[in-house]
Amino acid sequence: MREFYPEIGPYSTGYLKVSDLHSLYYEECGNPEGKPVVFVHGGPGGGIDPSMRRFFDPKVWRIVLFDQRGCGKSRPFSELKDNTTWHLVEDMETLRDHLKINEWTVFGGSWGSTLALAYAIKHAQKVKGLILRGIFLLRKKEIDWFYQEGASFLFPDVWAKYLEPIPENERHDLVTAFYKRLTSPDKEVRSHAAKAWSIWEGSTSKLFMDPKFIERFAGDEFADAFARIECHYFVNKGFFEEDGWILKNVDKIRHIPTWIVQGRYDVVCPAVSAYELNVAFPESKLIIVPDAGHSASEAGIRSQLVEATDFFGK
Repeated sequence: MREFYPEIGPYSTGYLKVSDLHSLYYEECGNPEGKPVVFVHGGPGGGIDPSMRRFFDPKVWRIVLFDQRGCGKSRPFSELKDNTTWHLVEDMETLRDHLKINEWTVFGGSWGSTLALAYAIKHAQKVKGLILRGIFLLRKKEIDWFYQEGASFLFPDVWAKYLEPIPENERHDLVTAFYKRLTSPDKEVRSHAAKAWSIWEGSTSKLFMDPKFIERFAGDEFADAFARIECHYFVNKGFFEEDGWILKNVDKIRHIPTWIVQGRYDVVCPAVSAYELNVAFPESKLIIVPDAGHSASEAGIRSQLVEATDFFGK
């Protein structure tokens, strides 16, 4: 079982202005002369944290991490305006160009896998490899499973708390009902909805519930950006032209070396999406971890991701 690489700090940090409104925080770690890799965080709205640097051998990789629009240290915080999948795809290109990187490996999990795939489809010539985890294709059936009905059958006690901010007459469309509250001018209404939404995901992300993990999701600032930005993307169907857009365009990236790491008991992003991606993209390598849920920090998933970065590093 592979462990994380040792803790490291960034050798470079900065802000990159990507529009009149938005500036992205980014950092570089590891070897400045190493192989470039970009870490694409989840959510959307999750932001980066120091543990994300540790999937990579710092002697081998030039590790680029950034906070997507509206979250983490990026500015303005929790902002929904000009915040879409296609803005983020072009932000990645702007960042790559700013750092004078010709091509890079793209590493992303959960929503990060969605954005990584969308970026690769649009800019395949800049992607040397894909390392993906907890596949999320942002299709209606995936949103419905986790936020309307499905995962609720496995976690009825936690689901009851998720439902609390929403009156019964609005529960037929929970994403829309949450969006109404997450964009409310009433701070108390917004906070109540944000915590319920965020704690639901934190509670279901691991094979065994982790109180410390859930506590992070319950934090006021984290929950605000995480819930608002996620719900904004989901109510807008990921800003894709059609449902299943990624699978319909996957032929554009089938030449790119790709590893997919998926927890067998992932409730947030069920294994069916990883399986269907692998069927449509048979050149990819699918690894199903038999004793894991959704979180990248679970031992089996962490180990396979470190194996993947070592393989691509060679």
